[in-house]
Amino acid sequence: MSNKVHLGHTAKKRFGQNFLTDHNVINRIVGAISPDNDHVMVEIGPGLGALTEPVAESIDKLTVVELDKDLVARLHEHPTLKHKLEIHQGDALNFDFSQLIEEGKELKVFGNLPYNISTPLMFHLFEFAEHIKHMHFMLQKEVVLRLSATPGTKAYGRLTVMAQYHCQIMPVLEVPPECFTPAPKVNSAVVRLVPYKQKPWPCSDVEFLRRMTTTAFSMRRKTLRNNLKHMITDEEFLALNIDSSLRPEQITVEQYVSMANMLLDKKAGERA
Repeated sequence: MSNKVHLGHTAKKRFGQNFLTDHNVINRIVGAISPDNDHVMVEIGPGLGALTEPVAESIDKLTVVELDKDLVARLHEHPTLKHKLEIHQGDALNFDFSQLIEEGKELKVFGNLPYNISTPLMFHLFEFAEHIKHMHFMLQKEVVLRLSATPGTKAYGRLTVMAQYHCQIMPVLEVPPECFTPAPKVNSAVVRLVPYKQKPWPCSDVEFLRRMTTTAFSMRRKTLRNNLKHMITDEEFLALNIDSSLRPEQITVEQYVSMANMLLDKKAGERA
C-alpha cells in the first residue's frame, strides 16, 4: 500500500503550490504542532488539507487562511472538516492575525508555506508575536538554515537577525522532495519558532532595527563600518565594543540591537 495521499487537484504554479502527501512526515509534523482546544489553532495555506485533517481530528475548531478560491470551495464542501473550520479567504501577507485572538488563548500557527512568500510572511507574523505561542512551518531547507544560522556562517543574514530577535528557533525535521506532489526541486524542512515572552535583547523601535539590519547586509562583502558609515561613527563603534572591520554576518543579534538602541537614543537626544 502506498504511503501517499491521493490529490484530485492540480497544483497552481502561480501560488507556488506543492502538496505534502507523505503520511509519516504528516504525523510527525502534527505531533510537533500539538493541536489542542486551549489555543486558537491557525493554519496558513491549508491547500488540500494534508495537515488540516489530522490537526482538526483532535480539536473543536480550526481557523484557516487560504488564498486559492478553488481550495476554499473544496474546504467548504469537505465532509469531515466543514463543521470545524473557520475559513478566511485571502492573502496571509495582508491578514490581520490579531482578529483571531480569543480571550485567554494564544495562537498556535502552522503551515506548509509557498516558497515565494515565506520570508515576507514571517516578517508579517513577527508583528503579532506577543499573541503567538509557537509557529511550525514547512519551508525551503535553505530558509530554515538561514533562520537558525549562527554568526560567521554564510546563511546568517537579516532574516536570521530579525527572526532570532523575536523567537527561539529550532529545526524539527528535513523533508525530501518525494514527500510532495508535484515534487519541488529543493529540499524542505520544518522549523519551530517560539516567540520570546521576554525578549533577551529588547529594542526600543523594532522597525528601525529592521531597516538598520537591511542596510548592514546590503553589501555582504563589505565591512560593517563601510555599510553603516552614514549612521555610526568609529567612536561609537568603539564605545559599543563592536569591531567595525568585521562583515555584517559576523555581528550577533545582541550587537545589532545595541547599535539600534544607541542610534535611537541619539535621535531622541537630538530632538529633546
